[in-house]
Amino acid sequence: MIEHDLPALIKNETCAVTGHRTLKENFDRKKLDGKFTEIIEKEYKYFLVGMALGFDTECFLSLERLRKKFTDIKIVAVIPCVDQAAKFPPEERKEYNRMLTSADYIAAEKRTYFKNCMLIRNNFLVENSSYLLAYYDGESKKGGTYYTVSRAKKLGVITENIY
Repeated sequence: MIEHDLPALIKNETCAVTGHRTLKENFDRKKLDGKFTEIIEKEYKYFLVGMALGFDTECFLSLERLRKKFTDIKIVAVIPCVDQAAKFPPEERKEYNRMLTSADYIAAEKRTYFKNCMLIRNNFLVENSSYLLAYYDGESKKGGTYYTVSRAKKLGVITENIY
C-alpha cells in the first residue's frame, strides 16, 4: 500500500508522468518545460512522478525549474519500494536522494522491493490523476510504460504521448 502525507488530491488538478528509462539522443528538455508550462496553465497543480531513471527524472528536473516561476505547483515523488535506487549508478543515486529532499510530498510503499511493487506504483499514478504525460515509443507491448499508458486510457485519463 502506498502511504503518503498528501492533502486530498483533486484529480482534475493532478498530472502523472510515465516513460522509458532510455531517452532518444535528441530529447529536448526545453520542449518538456514548454509542455509542462501548457499543462500548468490548464490549472494542473500536483505532479506525480514515479522516480525512475530516464523520463521520470527529466520530468522531475523540469518541474523543479518551473516551480521557481509557478510557485503553487507541487511535485509528488511516488516511490514503489524503499530500495528503489539501490541498483542505480552512484551519481544517479545521489541525484535521486537530492530529488527526494526537493519533492513537496512523498507517496511511498514502505517495503523493500517485492513482486508487483512497480505495478502498485503505476496504478497509484493513474488512479490519482486526470492527465498522464507519457514518453512511450508505441511499440513495446509490455513493461511499466506500456501498462501505465494502457491503464490510463482504460480509466479515461487524458493521455498525451510526447515521444
